[in-house]
Amino acid sequence: MQLDVLTLFPEWFEWFSTQRHVRNASQHGHEIRTFNPRQWTPLSGGQVDDTPFGGGAGMVLRVDVMDKALQGIYNQDPVDLRNERRVIALTPGGRMLDDAFVDELAGEPAITLLCGRYEGFDERIVQHFASDAVSVGRFVLSGGELAAMVVMDAVLRKLPGALGHAESALEESFSQALGGDPEYPHYTRPADYRGWKVPGVLLSGHHEEIATWRRMRSQERGVVGPTAHPPDPESAAGERRAAGPDVFGPMSDAAPKGGGPDPFGPMNP
Repeated sequence: MQLDVLTLFPEWFEWFSTQRHVRNASQHGHEIRTFNPRQWTPLSGGQVDDTPFGGGAGMVLRVDVMDKALQGIYNQDPVDLRNERRVIALTPGGRMLDDAFVDELAGEPAITLLCGRYEGFDERIVQHFASDAVSVGRFVLSGGELAAMVVMDAVLRKLPGALGHAESALEESFSQALGGDPEYPHYTRPADYRGWKVPGVLLSGHHEEIATWRRMRSQERGVVGPTAHPPDPESAAGERRAAGPDVFGPMSDAAPKGGGPDPFGPMNP
């Protein structure tokens, strides 16, 4: 895959390119390139933006500057370029990035990411040069550079060779393998710390039971939905015991908690 980024701050991506999975992807033939639109601006003094028509605060990235930059990089009309590669404008009002969309992008041979700044793009850039408008969340950043890194990171880790183990990217939060649910909880040594014990099934060595336990925990997190803090497995175990035994035993060997209802509600509907 070829990943291109048009940004006023290409130096920001030097750190990103040093990350292990990014280096791994590069070693497997995937390429990351950065371009500064100032290099192609037809305006004096390296100008790339201007005040918005109709008034208001901030500066808007000019359509003529982006036109010249894309033509200079790809030697073709940007209106036609989007028919040959994904050209993504990073903007708060775009399609929300999710795992399914990342899977789609990971199958592309070439992607170009357009980073806005301050008040963003002249809308004609989005309408006529971009194949997609993408948002990484319903909030505003000062520019598209961090959003570009989010998209690149999510896409690159899906590519063969980027991660140390291919299976690392299979059972992740919101993946198809987990039915779109958040990932199950993880534990490591020590098995007992301050009385907080690792669920016994994970220490049992029974791989089929472990896989079933993990799928159940993932489904429970999916039922609860997004929260500021993941549900407490011990509270969930207590609620299940009240309804009947869990064939895998309690989530933890610790004594059930008291003190009132779980603020996140029951783990199961």
